[in-house]
Amino acid sequence: VQLQASGGGLVQAGGSLRLSCAASGRTFSTYNMGWFRQAPGKEREFVAAINGNGRSTYYADSVKGRFTISRDNTKNTEYLQMNRLKPEDTAVYYCAAGQFTPFKITVVMVQIFYSFWGQGTLVTVSS
Repeated sequence: VQLQASGGGLVQAGGSLRLSCAASGRTFSTYNMGWFRQAPGKEREFVAAINGNGRSTYYADSVKGRFTISRDNTKNTEYLQMNRLKPEDTAVYYCAAGQFTPFKITVVMVQIFYSFWGQGTLVTVSS
């Protein structure tokens, strides 16, 4: 599986952005998908995850209520809608895919369970 993230950019605090992650291959729906981010000088951290059929999602506490993860299996694409952005959301955002079970928060936030990673897209939120 090859992943291509896009949609990053510069936005003012309070604004919105939608990230996309396009996947190659015909087995997209068999992969759990996630978004992670890495801020300057910090380690990469979990943001959100969605299971293969799109019916289950998890979010980091820092983005809960502001970000929405979704997927369209007919287009082999996952999305991250980011609203009410804050300067502390500034980071490189990475999409990731993994075939793991169970799909629960203690698992989905662990990076080693994701086998494939996109190249990252930069989101900058100005104050």
